[in-house]
Amino acid sequence: MSQTFAATAAAELAVIERSGFVESRHTGSAIVLAPDGEVMREYGDPSALILPRSTMKPIQALTCLGVGAPLEGERLALATASHSGTDRHVAVVRDILASAELTEDDLGCPAAWPSDSATRDEMLRDHGQPSRVRMNCSGKHAAMLLACRTAGWDTASYLDPAHPLQVQVRELAERLTGAKVGTTAIDGCGAPVFAMTLAGLAKAIHRIATSSMTSPFALHRNAGTLVRAVRADPWTIAGPGQPDTIVIERLGVFSKVGAEGVQVMVAPNGTTVAIKMLDGSSRATTAVALRLLELAGALDSADVADTMSQLPLTVTGGGRDVGAIRPAF
Repeated sequence: MSQTFAATAAAELAVIERSGFVESRHTGSAIVLAPDGEVMREYGDPSALILPRSTMKPIQALTCLGVGAPLEGERLALATASHSGTDRHVAVVRDILASAELTEDDLGCPAAWPSDSATRDEMLRDHGQPSRVRMNCSGKHAAMLLACRTAGWDTASYLDPAHPLQVQVRELAERLTGAKVGTTAIDGCGAPVFAMTLAGLAKAIHRIATSSMTSPFALHRNAGTLVRAVRADPWTIAGPGQPDTIVIERLGVFSKVGAEGVQVMVAPNGTTVAIKMLDGSSRATTAVALRLLELAGALDSADVADTMSQLPLTVTGGGRDVGAIRPAF
C-alpha cells in the first residue's frame, strides 16, 4: 500500500501574486485522465494515500441508491452535496428526513451555522442557533438515514464503520478505485472516510461521471442518474457564489470539492481531474482543475477564462485589486 503524501513528492500547482510579487505557493498532487480513463498527466505523487473528504460523497450517495433509497432529482443531488445551508437546501434535507419518518434530531452530523452569509445574517437577526440541518453534510446524512430505513437497518448507529451501510460504502469505494481500503478515519461530519490514492479517487469519479443512465448495470444507471441530477440543479451541490455551483452552471462539468484541498472535476467529454493541495487549502483548487481541463483540450480557453473571472481569485490591497490566485501552469 502507498504511503501518505510527503512534502518532498509535491509539485507546485498554484501561486498567489501580490503587486507582481509571488507571495505564496501551493504545492500538491494532481492527475488528469483522458475520456477513456487513461492517464494523461501527473503532478506530484498521485499514488500517495490521501483522505478524499467530501469528494467521496458521490460514492456514499451511490451506496444509498444501491440499497434502494428513493432519491431522485434535488433530493439525490443533495445527497452528494456540501451545501451552504440556505433555506432552499434545508427544505430538501427536511423532505428527505420526512420521507424516512425521521427528524433533524436523528442526524448524526454536528450543529453548524450555514456558510451562506445572507442566510447566516438573517438567522442572527432572528436570534437563530446553529443546527444539524444547516451543516453542509446534512444532505448526505439524511440520505444515509433514508437508506437505513429502506434496508431495515438501525438508524442510531448509522455512522459506525461496522454498520452495514458503511461497510457497503467501503466495498463500493474499493470496487470503484480498484484497491482495498487500508485506513478508515472520521470525517468532519462524523461519517467514516476511507484513505485512497489520488489516482484511485480519479478513477472512481471518472467511472461515476461517465456512466450511462441506460446501462444494463444498476450501478452505472444510478451513477448516470446522480451526475445528471447535479448538473440539472447546480445550486444543490454548494450554493450561491460557491465555486462548484458556478463551474457546473457555466461549463456543464461535474465538480466536487473536499476539505483539506481536495477537488475532483469531470468535463462533459469525460476528461477527469483530481487534485490534493498538500497544505489543505482549497482556495486554488477550482482554478487549477479548470486549467488542467483546458490544457487537456476538454474545455474552451475563452470559457475557462470567463468562468475564472467569476471565482474568488482576486488578491486585494487597500480596497482594490492588486493580484490574483492563479494556476502555476
